[in-house]
Amino acid sequence: MERSEWPTAGPSAADVAPVFAVYDVREDGDRLVYVGQPRAPPGRVERELWPRFRECGYEVQLRQGYPDGGEGDIPISAGEYVLVARPRLVGVDGVPWTNVALLVATVFSTLLVGATTWYRIPLSAGPVAMLEAWPFVVAILGVLGIHELGHYVMSRYHEVDATLPYFIPFPSVIGSMGAVIRMKGRIPDREALFDIGVAGPLAGLAATVVVTAVGLQLDPLPVQEAASREAGTFIRFNNPALLVLVAELTGTAGKLAANGSVHPVVFGGWVGMLVTVLNLLPVGQLDGGHILRAVLGPRQETLSAAVPALLFALAAYLYVVEGTVNSVAIWVFWGLFALGLAYAGAAEPVYDEPLDRRRVAVGLLTFVLGALCFTPVPIEIVTV
Repeated sequence: MERSEWPTAGPSAADVAPVFAVYDVREDGDRLVYVGQPRAPPGRVERELWPRFRECGYEVQLRQGYPDGGEGDIPISAGEYVLVARPRLVGVDGVPWTNVALLVATVFSTLLVGATTWYRIPLSAGPVAMLEAWPFVVAILGVLGIHELGHYVMSRYHEVDATLPYFIPFPSVIGSMGAVIRMKGRIPDREALFDIGVAGPLAGLAATVVVTAVGLQLDPLPVQEAASREAGTFIRFNNPALLVLVAELTGTAGKLAANGSVHPVVFGGWVGMLVTVLNLLPVGQLDGGHILRAVLGPRQETLSAAVPALLFALAAYLYVVEGTVNSVAIWVFWGLFALGLAYAGAAEPVYDEPLDRRRVAVGLLTFVLGALCFTPVPIEIVTV
């Protein structure tokens, strides 16, 4: 491609020349691929060029090699340096049909599990009868959805490209495997990384407290009370400190008596608390990892490396010292998951300047609230 034919939508070769020597530019759909040689360390190249590309409406990333090679006189080899500029798209472009379809599927899966497991409505009763479980659906999807919407709102605020929440239908005890959003844009600085990371847990916790308080005002279902009087084996979901605190503040602590039944909506709050604990693990690109990376900077890697070991140690303690297998599998699984997240590393902001004290204080408070949601044995198998 001749210099006169280079695309004009993005920065010119002269704009990037101080840190990246360009000798070819290609178009790949809506992307621009600048082929050349860095004149500075990779991190500095991206920091220097990021504002200019952003002004032109692009996100830029420095890579070695390009998946599809490329057409033109100069082939792009695996070791070739390229600047890949992708159009910035902040917000929703058209109807997000995949998100809608997954949400609808998750509503159905959660309704099915809630009706059959918690409300004891047989499948033979038909779909209309199963609608009786709608409070369970609202409680579960409410705490999951508001958590992810907290991330999404702050992504929009900081003009970081992110998707709407993807709900994951799954026939588990809650009818779902949770919800996620996908960050497609670069994080500009530590403030944006912190705000996006902390918004999910705080928004989710606010929804969790409301759901728990409302659920504790409701009487247990007759089928639950009947089941609690039956002899046999059942699963008990142990209460974290925050759930007990909400019960105390709302005058409903008596409903949390040992082996007592609570309305299924309370379980929605319990799920929100467990989700908060797991997401606040300070490792990798979990919410806790984002917060810790923003607060400590690169030093976060040292603390994150200890998280898998602590989870394995907790599992070992429960099994060896307490002599129980209850919840051991949970902590072993999350120990392995955290190991992979620690290896993958944390999100790297473009500009790595320290946070202000106010955000650091909010981060510490968030971890304290997360600790109130923790219980070493969240799920226990009990025989009566």
